Amino acid sequence: MPDQAQPGPPLRVLVADDNPVVRAGLAALLGAHPDIRVVAQAANGAEAVTHATRLRPDVVVLDVRMPGTDGLTALPSLARLAPVMMLTYSREPEVVAEALRRGAIGYLVHGEFTVDELVTAVRDLSDGRPAFTPSAAAVSSSATSSVPPSATPPISDALNVSYEPNEISSQLQSTVAESSKARPAYATGLHRRDRNRRDFGLSSREVEVMDLIAAGMNNRQIAATCFISEKTVKNHVNRIFAKMHSSSRSEAIAHWLGTAYRGWNR
Repeated sequence: MPDQAQPGPPLRVLVADDNPVVRAGLAALLGAHPDIRVVAQAANGAEAVTHATRLRPDVVVLDVRMPGTDGLTALPSLARLAPVMMLTYSREPEVVAEALRRGAIGYLVHGEFTVDELVTAVRDLSDGRPAFTPSAAAVSSSATSSVPPSATPPISDALNVSYEPNEISSQLQSTVAESSKARPAYATGLHRRDRNRRDFGLSSREVEVMDLIAAGMNNRQIAATCFISEKTVKNHVNRIFAKMHSSSRSEAIAHWLGTAYRGWNR
């Protein structure tokens, strides 16, 4: 009787995202699969290059907009070390096209994929197969057409991001401001809050609390923002976790920001 093929070593993945909660959530989602191991996390492109140079991961999952060295700047160096998949809110065609030109072989936009699709994309990239969510796929399919460079707006205009030191004294205010910048509307025009309220069965207040959790706020900060007690916040959080089948903030934020569940089982 022939021997059964033994499973190979787990895929070694590096996750780079400047939002620590999103970063931890992605790491938790990917690491929950026995054939995937997150070997490092990075808060910006420079850290990602340092970790990738030392660890040589099988796949790099990379955000676009990060303070300091952003994802596009680090991308050419990372692409020489491992297959790179962009995982970001940035759906602008100019940004997607630039990422492809700089070496990315996958591009996933938050809100356009499920957990299973994310995991499949990581596995595909390790085998050299590209992976795209719909808005990025549209750009990828037209990338082979000959478009004069002058027809593409400068990438700095497309990014339209300036990473300046935070001059707001209140950490709470800066967290809210950063959160508001990171919430694009869905391509269908359906706002994420309405979509997630429907998908997860959250109340309006629970949606508000979950958005603030996603912004990285603790219970005290959420209480101050919503003008409610910390005990009330804790009750909301417990109900949110139950409805989202999540056992931690990281897991809940990964579901909330990184996926668009279809056929969610309650």
